[in-house]
Amino acid sequence: MLDALPASQALELGSELDDLGYGSLWFGEAYGGESLTTATMLAGATRTIVIGTGIANIYARGPMATAAGARTIHALSAGRFVLGLGVSHRPLVERDRKMAYAPPVAAMSDFLDGMEQAPYLGANVELPPIVLAALGPRMLMLSRDRTAGAHPYLVTPDHTQLAREILGKDPLLVVEQAAVLNQESREALRRAHEHLDIYTGLPNYRNNWLREGFSDDDLVRGGSDKLAHALVAIGDEGAITKKVNDHLDAGADHVCLQVLGANLAEPPLAEWRSLARALAEVKP
Repeated sequence: MLDALPASQALELGSELDDLGYGSLWFGEAYGGESLTTATMLAGATRTIVIGTGIANIYARGPMATAAGARTIHALSAGRFVLGLGVSHRPLVERDRKMAYAPPVAAMSDFLDGMEQAPYLGANVELPPIVLAALGPRMLMLSRDRTAGAHPYLVTPDHTQLAREILGKDPLLVVEQAAVLNQESREALRRAHEHLDIYTGLPNYRNNWLREGFSDDDLVRGGSDKLAHALVAIGDEGAITKKVNDHLDAGADHVCLQVLGANLAEPPLAEWRSLARALAEVKP
């Protein structure tokens, strides 16, 4: 969403989300802006909201540069930065970046080693908390053993419960929940299927949904209606806050709400404002 906007407008939106009382602001890294640069800008434009990369692609920069940049943002934001790291997907890495896609868990483990071992001669600034884009059991275990926690994307509350069981009680579990607010059924499903279109073509997500009990019939491009309803909260403020609470009850520490507007070029500002009021009543 932020990548579709001029930088000045993106910073204004970040500032408004801060004023609305949202706890965090997360953004991805694929075909738009470079994530650490975006995080730096947002940290400077906000006061209290936590800025998180969801995710910074480990194939986009080396571990030494990632560690140095993350330290800078952590200092600039006065501790309001969380570094979400992910391995992306084979088609995006090999086709678009012209790089070899390594086995995900080994690649992430090596990247974490590189960050930890990277020399740093700047001011004495600690690394920020790191969370990993984790779907399968092995990446969740790596999140538990090597970082502050996990940041699963496009998952159900049942997956959240399983993730918490693997992580144990202490690591952070920050999950994403897509939502369509106050639209009639046909338009809501259109937005949900449009949102899922690219993801239903990516093996990492497909494999995770099969593990969750969905079938190949649900993984058609854009997803079946069953998959759309499972992954996208549809309805009024009450329906969406219920889905948020379902994740919290299942063990999430924090839920990142991704509101699906009519199109990516138009930020769903009215929905963000309305949901800010409703989510103020959600338990911590």
